[in-house]
Amino acid sequence: MTPAQHQAAVAAEAARFHATVSAADPATPVPTCPGWTLADLTQHVGSVHRWFGELLRRRVQQPPASRAVDLRLPEHPGGLPDWLAAGAAEAAEVFAATDLDAPMWAWGVDQHARFWVRRMLFETLVHRVDAQLALGLSPQVDRAPALDGIDEFLTNLPFATPFAPLTAHLRAPDRTIRFSCTDADGDGRGDWVVRLRPDGFALEADRAGARTADATVRGTAADLLLLLYGRRERHSEVFDRHGDTDLLDHWFAHSAF
Repeated sequence: MTPAQHQAAVAAEAARFHATVSAADPATPVPTCPGWTLADLTQHVGSVHRWFGELLRRRVQQPPASRAVDLRLPEHPGGLPDWLAAGAAEAAEVFAATDLDAPMWAWGVDQHARFWVRRMLFETLVHRVDAQLALGLSPQVDRAPALDGIDEFLTNLPFATPFAPLTAHLRAPDRTIRFSCTDADGDGRGDWVVRLRPDGFALEADRAGARTADATVRGTAADLLLLLYGRRERHSEVFDRHGDTDLLDHWFAHSAF
């Protein structure tokens, strides 16, 4: 997906989120975010939009010393869905006024403004899924953003230690895990190999070179994306798992984002 597609997808996901929660009880628990209600979830997503928008406005070149931003929260939880929609509209205005190819600090690999738009997309998408699951709905994720989201997750996960400290334990003596899509369409996408080493882990650049991984998980792009984010159970029948089960246990125990 291109930065322009990411921008459009953020708006679409924010609209889906708004439609999901607008008539729901804000006190509804969110099982995939233990301890949170729909109100907490909505406030979190809206806060992320405003915070990332502020980072883009300032075009920060180093890690910010504070996360302080004027959230302008509504007085009552019932106002949170419209507050979220307003924040998404403000973010869209920031995107339109920003050179997304401009250099900018980011916690991940891509040190450009576009990193934050892509990150905002998957924050919004995954939490939209959380809201739908909380309400007993069956979430749908299109293949294109699912593929992009898997790549974004696996590319940036090695840099997530400051807020996902368990990732520091993703070490092994040169072991590989393959995540492979069952709905690949011959476009060269849909296959990722992560190599765990004694000093860390990373997504393999030459993915075709590791034809036999030590462990493999196969599923649709949407299911794999939600699996990586902990929104699907890896023992579900929707996945084919092969190889070293201890290695997979190690990965999923330490890769929570």
